[in-house]
Amino acid sequence: MMSHISGTTRLYGLVGDPLKTAKSPQLWNRLFMEQGADAACVPFLVKDNDLSAFVAGARAVGNLSGLLVTMPHKQRMLDYVDELHPTARDVGAINVIRCTSDGRWIGANFDGIGCVLGMEWEGLHPAKKSVLLIGAGGAGRAIAFAVASAGARALTIFDVDRGRAEDLAKSVNVATDCHATFGASDPHEFEVVINATSLGMKPGDLPPVDPGRLKPDTIVVDIVTRAEPTFLCIAASERGCRIQNGRPMHEGQAVHTMRFLGFDYVPEGRSMQGIGLQ
Repeated sequence: MMSHISGTTRLYGLVGDPLKTAKSPQLWNRLFMEQGADAACVPFLVKDNDLSAFVAGARAVGNLSGLLVTMPHKQRMLDYVDELHPTARDVGAINVIRCTSDGRWIGANFDGIGCVLGMEWEGLHPAKKSVLLIGAGGAGRAIAFAVASAGARALTIFDVDRGRAEDLAKSVNVATDCHATFGASDPHEFEVVINATSLGMKPGDLPPVDPGRLKPDTIVVDIVTRAEPTFLCIAASERGCRIQNGRPMHEGQAVHTMRFLGFDYVPEGRSMQGIGLQ
């Protein structure tokens, strides 16, 4: 399957921990083969405390052309790039790095606009709706700015670290016209509920909100990517909610990320008409 790899192959890596459910290497390598690109994508399992050592080594790899960045490195990676793309400046987190031929690393973040693009594809646009966002980490920050910029009527942010959620709400209020605030995790009064935490990634995880408090027809977006539906998605569906799993966001991220790194990509069954790309 990877017989095209040679001494001139350009390397793209997925950096994070854990990576057991990661789909990016499969998606990227399939794209490279379809387009006849002399490139390959491999996972790099890098623990939280080992990021500095990894970057030092990666900087010495002459055929490294890009990095996809996932938990827990999205915010700490800010310290290791040379330039920030506009998508990463307000968010304060990175999910992709373009490594240029002159050795510069440019960091961007397409988590948020990828999530909104996925919602558009599914007919679940957040415009003019009240949104509860659970999680103010790297992905949560990106989604907060993207949902607010997409026209959400109001945004409530909950995180176990209240200060982090309050700081994010203040930043969103400064950068957008959407009213954002810290609030409880009770989903009852909201039209859209988004889980931007890792809860649901492992069997036995408690749901990020009480599914029994969801109203029917609430839009529930769970960004966790796994083969089986998360407990939140199952419970929300049983209550009559409209659900979206992590796949549309993953595809939306991929569209923007691949364009940023110089590749064309349109997911099967998706239309790009009328959708602006970074």
